[in-house]
Amino acid sequence: MLTFEEKLAIIEQFPELERVNVSLGRVNFQFNESVFDKKNVVYHLHPNGNGFVYGGRLTNYQTDQKGMVNIRDYSADELKKILRESINSLSAAETINSTIEAAIVGDNQEERWVNENNEVLLLVCELEIWNIYFGLNLEETFDTREEAEMFLVDEGFRRA
Repeated sequence: MLTFEEKLAIIEQFPELERVNVSLGRVNFQFNESVFDKKNVVYHLHPNGNGFVYGGRLTNYQTDQKGMVNIRDYSADELKKILRESINSLSAAETINSTIEAAIVGDNQEERWVNENNEVLLLVCELEIWNIYFGLNLEETFDTREEAEMFLVDEGFRRA
């Protein structure tokens, strides 16, 4: 098992994480660029070596009810791997990439657009009409792709 200091040294190699000291000598590390409400990547890393990494959006780890993975017995390589995967799962790039992988559904053509706040809109061609969705909500409808793209650009979005 890695010591507290060894785990800290590994975690601090990730510049996108910000250290936050909490009670009883424990430490959290936050990913402030998260596109989700969840920001704690490392939770309650304790001087005894116990701690948790957020794995709620990951499928290959056993998590508790809060989506946390216990890293008490993790090796250095295992810790680095789960940290990178956790950060990626909370980032805009990962969200956009995983969404693009499922971009064509049935006969509908779908395309992701993102703005500087990492908000994502979906441009969908449905029955020769171009719809723009925010999540499940229909925002706008256009007769042509060109009109839809002009709207998106005017609103500050770019193709993902």
